[in-house]
Amino acid sequence: MKNNKILVGVVVVLAVALIAVTAWQMWGGSGTFYAVYLRTGDLYFGELVRVPYFGLKKVYLLQVNAGNAENPVSVQKFTNVFWGPEDFIKINRDDVMWMTRLSETSQLSQVIKANPNLTPPPAPSAPVGFPETPITQ
Repeated sequence: MKNNKILVGVVVVLAVALIAVTAWQMWGGSGTFYAVYLRTGDLYFGELVRVPYFGLKKVYLLQVNAGNAENPVSVQKFTNVFWGPEDFIKINRDDVMWMTRLSETSQLSQVIKANPNLTPPPAPSAPVGFPETPITQ
């Protein structure tokens, strides 16, 4: 009888802890972006996830544009890369060199909030009466 009460108590405590962790992951921890730098030299940005796996959701990555002197580095939505991954990356904790929370007012946080898919803005259209492509002679 006493063992049953202890077992029920342990189950209740574990259930409350699981509910608290799940609620924190779903509501309390969302919306805050982190930068995670890996041993491979890759830098990812996203919302940190600790349960059931350590990783990032709503993932963005740093893209080096070697041929572009004007914009040598850009940030790209992870799901927009050509091989089409899901919007979650599981990270081996041993590969993390450092990570930091991004300020809500940082330029990157503001850009992601304003344009979560990081789609380029539409090109301005040509004024009426002007051709959209250059005329060659």
